[in-house]
Amino acid sequence: MFETLEAAPADAILGLITEHKNDPRPNKVDLGVGVFRTAAGETPVLNVVKKAEQRLVDTQDSKAYIGTAGDPGFNAAMQELTFGDAADEKRLVTIQAPGGSGSLRVAAGLILRARPGATVWVSDPTWANHIPLLGGAGLKLESYPYYDTMNHVLRIDAMLDALGKIPVGDAVLLHACCHNPSGLDPSVDEWHAIADVIAERELVPFVDMAYQGFATSLSDDAYPVRHLAGRVPEMIVANSCSKNFGLYRDRVGSLSFLTADEAARDIVNSQVNNVVRTIYSVPPDHGAVVVSTILNDADLRAAWRVELAEMRGRLREMRVLLADALAAKAPGHDFSHLTRARGMFCFLGVTPEQVLRLKKDFGVYMVSSSRINTAGITADNVNYLADAIAAVL
Repeated sequence: MFETLEAAPADAILGLITEHKNDPRPNKVDLGVGVFRTAAGETPVLNVVKKAEQRLVDTQDSKAYIGTAGDPGFNAAMQELTFGDAADEKRLVTIQAPGGSGSLRVAAGLILRARPGATVWVSDPTWANHIPLLGGAGLKLESYPYYDTMNHVLRIDAMLDALGKIPVGDAVLLHACCHNPSGLDPSVDEWHAIADVIAERELVPFVDMAYQGFATSLSDDAYPVRHLAGRVPEMIVANSCSKNFGLYRDRVGSLSFLTADEAARDIVNSQVNNVVRTIYSVPPDHGAVVVSTILNDADLRAAWRVELAEMRGRLREMRVLLADALAAKAPGHDFSHLTRARGMFCFLGVTPEQVLRLKKDFGVYMVSSSRINTAGITADNVNYLADAIAAVL
């Protein structure tokens, strides 16, 4: 059976983990792996998560299976966090899923059932795993213009023009905030224009919201979802709790569907739970109950918002810190786009050859596209990092 197989291509980002770990240089810098880090270079367990987990240890009395839809308290809380009061609950279905990736995969399964041969349009560029994840599920993928790699700006006119030519009924994958990998998001006015085209063309918005709270605020970051919910009869939203709750390894996400009416909601609910049953049967419980505990307790929720604001503030400060250091050490080059981006990621704006030199000569690790995770920047390493970048320009 297996003699026909060939080795799968190595994962570019996960491969950086091993390379960086094995690099003996004490001043090495990891800007590749997509996890939040503190100023000390650690990926912490949030204090509020520890409190919620202790409460679970003290009160949880069973590890029996939960249903295919997951924890009801989690689902209700995530639906409210996502949509607020922007959509009629009678048109909404929300289920728990194993991380944002699991949410996307389940959504792909339902899209294929609803519309065999469907096409999903993704931004150019998009998150590295969108294409293999959704394409591997059987969806046809096409791209629309998004990011100008030379000028580091959003290609909004080209994007709107492309969206206006997409066939009626196709799905458009959008990043709600903190676009990965560019870090550049549409403005409110640009989101309005995007929504206008989507509504006019009768397209289905398929929104990936992996970083809610990492750009501006929980409510502001959900604005694109809530605005679209008021403009379209159907939409899909995949959420992740990996970043904003720091629950990377616990695999916590949610998947929501907005349907045309209550009858359609009931059909989608039955179908999506059936898709889940055919893939992983039931989602993991622990992380979702932690999130549910936090979101459904006023004190814990308030404490979480404080920790989330601290993470968001650190990312913003590190962007400014690196941009200022590069302005001093590489004055002939413009890195102002670093401060226009939001969230963890953005493009540094160097060539693949320069990325290779940064790794080989200075122990600075990033993917070949020059996408960097700004959480890897610290006050201690920023000058070394800026010197290294200036040296390869």
